[in-house]
Amino acid sequence: MNNREKFFLHSPWTWKELIQLLLLVLVFVPVFIEYLLKDYLATLFQNDLYSGTLIGLIMSMIFMLGVYVFAIMPNNLSWKEVGLRRFSSSYWKAIIGWTIVLIVISIAMVVVMEDLLGVGPNSTKTDSLQSSVTLLNFFIGFISAAIISPVYEEIFYRGFLYRFIRSKYGIAVGMLSSSFIFMIIHIPTFNTLPVNFVSGLIFAWTYEKSGSVFPAMIIHGLFNGIAVIVTVLG
Repeated sequence: MNNREKFFLHSPWTWKELIQLLLLVLVFVPVFIEYLLKDYLATLFQNDLYSGTLIGLIMSMIFMLGVYVFAIMPNNLSWKEVGLRRFSSSYWKAIIGWTIVLIVISIAMVVVMEDLLGVGPNSTKTDSLQSSVTLLNFFIGFISAAIISPVYEEIFYRGFLYRFIRSKYGIAVGMLSSSFIFMIIHIPTFNTLPVNFVSGLIFAWTYEKSGSVFPAMIIHGLFNGIAVIVTVLG
Protein backbone atom coordinates (compact mmCIF):
# COMPACT_ATOMS: atom_id res chain seq x y z
CA MET A 1 0.00 0.00 0.00
CA ASN A 2 1.49 3.33 -1.10
CA ASN A 3 1.24 6.69 0.66
CA ARG A 4 -1.59 7.87 -1.60
CA GLU A 5 -3.75 4.88 -0.71
CA LYS A 6 -3.00 5.34 2.99
CA PHE A 7 -3.96 9.01 2.68
CA PHE A 8 -7.47 8.14 1.51
CA LEU A 9 -8.05 5.28 3.93
CA HIS A 10 -8.09 7.69 6.85
CA SER A 11 -9.25 11.25 7.35
CA PRO A 12 -8.41 13.38 10.39
CA TRP A 13 -12.01 14.60 10.76
CA THR A 14 -15.11 13.43 12.58
CA TRP A 15 -18.82 13.77 11.82
CA LYS A 16 -18.78 16.99 13.81
CA GLU A 17 -16.61 18.76 11.25
CA LEU A 18 -18.66 17.33 8.40
CA ILE A 19 -21.99 18.54 9.84
CA GLN A 20 -20.58 21.98 10.61
CA LEU A 21 -19.28 22.47 7.08
CA LEU A 22 -22.41 21.05 5.42
CA LEU A 23 -24.57 23.45 7.43
CA LEU A 24 -22.32 26.28 6.28
CA VAL A 25 -22.49 25.21 2.62
CA LEU A 26 -26.07 23.97 2.36
CA VAL A 27 -27.84 26.34 4.75
CA PHE A 28 -25.91 29.51 5.61
CA VAL A 29 -24.48 30.23 2.15
CA PRO A 30 -27.70 29.60 0.16
CA VAL A 31 -29.93 31.58 2.55
CA PHE A 32 -27.75 34.50 3.58
CA ILE A 33 -25.32 34.82 0.68
CA GLU A 34 -26.95 33.46 -2.48
CA TYR A 35 -30.44 34.71 -1.64
CA LEU A 36 -30.46 37.73 0.67
CA LEU A 37 -27.08 39.27 -0.15
CA LYS A 38 -27.35 38.48 -3.86
CA ASP A 39 -30.63 40.37 -4.16
CA TYR A 40 -29.13 43.36 -2.38
CA LEU A 41 -26.01 43.40 -4.57
CA ALA A 42 -28.06 42.95 -7.75
CA THR A 43 -30.08 46.03 -6.81
CA LEU A 44 -26.93 47.94 -5.87
CA PHE A 45 -24.94 47.17 -9.03
CA GLN A 46 -27.84 46.79 -11.45
CA ASN A 47 -25.70 44.15 -13.13
CA ASP A 48 -26.03 40.41 -12.54
CA LEU A 49 -22.49 39.66 -13.73
CA TYR A 50 -20.88 42.06 -11.26
CA SER A 51 -23.11 41.05 -8.34
CA GLY A 52 -22.74 37.36 -9.17
CA THR A 53 -18.97 37.60 -9.37
CA LEU A 54 -18.80 39.41 -6.04
CA ILE A 55 -21.05 36.74 -4.54
CA GLY A 56 -18.66 34.09 -5.87
CA LEU A 57 -15.70 35.88 -4.29
CA ILE A 58 -17.52 36.15 -0.95
CA MET A 59 -18.49 32.47 -1.15
CA SER A 60 -14.89 31.49 -1.85
CA MET A 61 -13.72 33.33 1.25
CA ILE A 62 -16.48 31.77 3.37
CA PHE A 63 -15.69 28.26 2.06
CA MET A 64 -11.97 28.65 2.66
CA LEU A 65 -12.47 30.22 6.07
CA GLY A 66 -14.95 27.49 6.97
CA VAL A 67 -12.53 24.72 6.03
CA TYR A 68 -9.78 26.43 8.00
CA VAL A 69 -11.86 27.18 11.12
CA PHE A 70 -13.71 23.86 11.31
CA ALA A 71 -11.33 21.33 9.72
CA ILE A 72 -7.77 22.66 9.69
CA MET A 73 -7.16 24.85 12.74
CA PRO A 74 -8.82 22.77 15.51
CA ASN A 75 -6.78 19.72 14.52
CA ASN A 76 -3.50 21.58 13.94
CA LEU A 77 -3.40 20.35 10.35
CA SER A 78 -1.84 21.74 7.20
CA TRP A 79 -3.64 22.45 3.93
CA LYS A 80 -2.03 19.29 2.55
CA GLU A 81 -4.79 17.37 4.34
CA VAL A 82 -7.36 18.81 1.91
CA GLY A 83 -5.34 17.84 -1.11
CA LEU A 84 -3.06 20.84 -1.66
CA ARG A 85 -0.21 18.50 -2.53
CA ARG A 86 2.18 18.15 -5.43
CA PHE A 87 1.29 15.58 -8.07
CA SER A 88 3.41 13.59 -10.49
CA SER A 89 4.29 15.33 -13.74
CA SER A 90 3.21 12.16 -15.56
CA TYR A 91 -0.37 12.91 -14.55
CA TRP A 92 -0.58 15.81 -17.01
CA LYS A 93 -1.59 13.34 -19.73
CA ALA A 94 -4.58 12.31 -17.63
CA ILE A 95 -5.47 15.96 -17.02
CA ILE A 96 -5.60 16.64 -20.76
CA GLY A 97 -7.52 13.44 -21.39
CA TRP A 98 -10.13 14.05 -18.71
CA THR A 99 -10.59 17.64 -19.86
CA ILE A 100 -11.44 16.43 -23.36
CA VAL A 101 -13.75 13.73 -22.00
CA LEU A 102 -15.59 16.25 -19.82
CA ILE A 103 -16.06 18.67 -22.71
CA VAL A 104 -17.47 15.95 -25.00
CA ILE A 105 -19.80 14.56 -22.33
CA SER A 106 -21.03 18.01 -21.32
CA ILE A 107 -21.87 18.98 -24.89
CA ALA A 108 -23.85 15.77 -25.36
CA MET A 109 -25.70 16.24 -22.06
CA VAL A 110 -26.60 19.89 -22.68
CA VAL A 111 -27.93 19.01 -26.14
CA VAL A 112 -30.08 16.24 -24.71
CA MET A 113 -31.40 18.44 -21.91
CA GLU A 114 -32.29 21.30 -24.25
CA ASP A 115 -33.49 19.47 -27.36
CA LEU A 116 -35.20 16.43 -25.90
CA LEU A 117 -36.28 17.57 -22.44
CA GLY A 118 -36.73 21.26 -23.14
CA VAL A 119 -34.64 22.32 -20.16
CA GLY A 120 -32.69 25.42 -21.12
CA PRO A 121 -30.08 27.49 -19.32
CA ASN A 122 -31.08 29.69 -16.42
CA SER A 123 -28.11 31.77 -15.34
CA THR A 124 -28.38 35.50 -14.77
CA LYS A 125 -24.58 35.82 -14.88
CA THR A 126 -24.46 34.16 -18.29
CA ASP A 127 -27.31 36.30 -19.60
CA SER A 128 -25.62 39.44 -18.31
CA LEU A 129 -22.30 38.48 -19.92
CA GLN A 130 -23.95 37.74 -23.27
CA SER A 131 -26.01 40.94 -23.23
CA SER A 132 -23.00 43.19 -22.61
CA VAL A 133 -19.81 41.72 -24.05
CA THR A 134 -16.92 44.00 -23.10
CA LEU A 135 -13.29 43.22 -22.30
CA LEU A 136 -13.93 44.05 -18.63
CA ASN A 137 -17.00 41.81 -18.44
CA PHE A 138 -15.15 38.96 -20.14
CA PHE A 139 -12.22 39.33 -17.74
CA ILE A 140 -14.51 39.36 -14.69
CA GLY A 141 -16.51 36.38 -15.90
CA PHE A 142 -13.38 34.42 -16.82
CA ILE A 143 -11.58 35.02 -13.52
CA SER A 144 -14.69 34.10 -11.57
CA ALA A 145 -15.39 30.88 -13.47
CA ALA A 146 -11.90 29.67 -14.34
CA ILE A 147 -9.97 30.58 -11.19
CA ILE A 148 -12.08 31.52 -8.16
CA SER A 149 -14.71 28.78 -8.36
CA PRO A 150 -12.36 25.85 -9.15
CA VAL A 151 -10.05 26.67 -6.24
CA TYR A 152 -12.53 26.84 -3.38
CA GLU A 153 -14.92 24.21 -4.78
CA GLU A 154 -12.18 21.61 -5.24
CA ILE A 155 -10.72 22.23 -1.79
CA PHE A 156 -14.12 21.72 -0.17
CA TYR A 157 -15.98 19.17 -2.33
CA ARG A 158 -13.02 16.98 -3.16
CA GLY A 159 -10.27 17.88 -0.68
CA PHE A 160 -12.47 17.71 2.39
CA LEU A 161 -15.84 16.15 1.52
CA TYR A 162 -14.72 13.39 -0.82
CA ARG A 163 -11.81 12.37 1.38
CA PHE A 164 -14.01 12.18 4.48
CA ILE A 165 -16.76 10.06 2.87
CA ARG A 166 -14.26 7.92 0.98
CA SER A 167 -12.39 7.11 4.20
CA LYS A 168 -15.64 5.90 5.78
CA TYR A 169 -17.42 4.12 2.92
CA GLY A 170 -15.00 3.63 0.05
CA ILE A 171 -14.33 5.11 -3.37
CA ALA A 172 -17.74 4.55 -5.01
CA VAL A 173 -19.81 6.05 -2.19
CA GLY A 174 -17.33 8.88 -1.82
CA MET A 175 -17.50 9.77 -5.50
CA LEU A 176 -21.28 9.49 -5.78
CA SER A 177 -22.06 11.34 -2.54
CA SER A 178 -19.66 14.24 -3.02
CA SER A 179 -20.72 14.60 -6.67
CA PHE A 180 -24.41 14.61 -5.74
CA ILE A 181 -23.89 17.39 -3.19
CA PHE A 182 -21.75 19.26 -5.72
CA MET A 183 -24.61 18.95 -8.19
CA ILE A 184 -27.46 20.16 -5.98
CA ILE A 185 -25.63 23.32 -4.92
CA HIS A 186 -25.72 24.41 -8.59
CA ILE A 187 -29.51 24.64 -8.63
CA PRO A 188 -31.30 26.48 -10.33
CA THR A 189 -29.14 25.98 -13.45
CA PHE A 190 -31.08 22.77 -14.10
CA ASN A 191 -29.76 22.15 -17.61
CA THR A 192 -26.22 21.74 -16.28
CA LEU A 193 -26.98 19.57 -13.25
CA PRO A 194 -26.08 16.29 -15.02
CA VAL A 195 -22.84 17.91 -16.19
CA ASN A 196 -22.11 19.04 -12.63
CA PHE A 197 -22.63 15.49 -11.38
CA VAL A 198 -20.40 13.90 -14.01
CA SER A 199 -17.73 16.56 -13.57
CA GLY A 200 -17.82 15.88 -9.83
CA LEU A 201 -17.12 12.21 -10.53
CA ILE A 202 -14.19 13.10 -12.78
CA PHE A 203 -12.75 15.57 -10.29
CA ALA A 204 -13.02 13.06 -7.45
CA TRP A 205 -11.39 10.36 -9.56
CA THR A 206 -8.43 12.57 -10.44
CA TYR A 207 -8.03 13.38 -6.74
CA GLU A 208 -8.11 9.68 -5.93
CA LYS A 209 -5.53 8.76 -8.56
CA SER A 210 -3.16 11.70 -8.10
CA GLY A 211 -3.51 12.33 -4.36
CA SER A 212 -3.84 16.05 -5.09
CA VAL A 213 -6.73 18.44 -5.81
CA PHE A 214 -4.58 20.45 -8.22
CA PRO A 215 -5.42 18.23 -11.25
CA ALA A 216 -9.14 18.67 -10.51
CA MET A 217 -8.64 22.43 -10.17
CA ILE A 218 -6.87 22.54 -13.53
CA ILE A 219 -9.54 20.50 -15.34
CA HIS A 220 -12.29 22.46 -13.60
CA GLY A 221 -10.68 25.77 -14.53
CA LEU A 222 -10.05 24.79 -18.16
CA PHE A 223 -13.61 23.56 -18.57
CA ASN A 224 -15.17 26.66 -17.01
CA GLY A 225 -12.84 28.96 -18.91
CA ILE A 226 -13.73 27.36 -22.24
CA ALA A 227 -17.43 27.63 -21.30
CA VAL A 228 -17.03 31.38 -20.71
CA ILE A 229 -15.28 31.84 -24.07
CA VAL A 230 -17.99 29.86 -25.87
CA THR A 231 -20.66 31.93 -24.12
CA VAL A 232 -19.07 35.18 -25.25
CA LEU A 233 -18.52 33.98 -28.82
CA GLY A 234 -22.03 32.52 -28.95
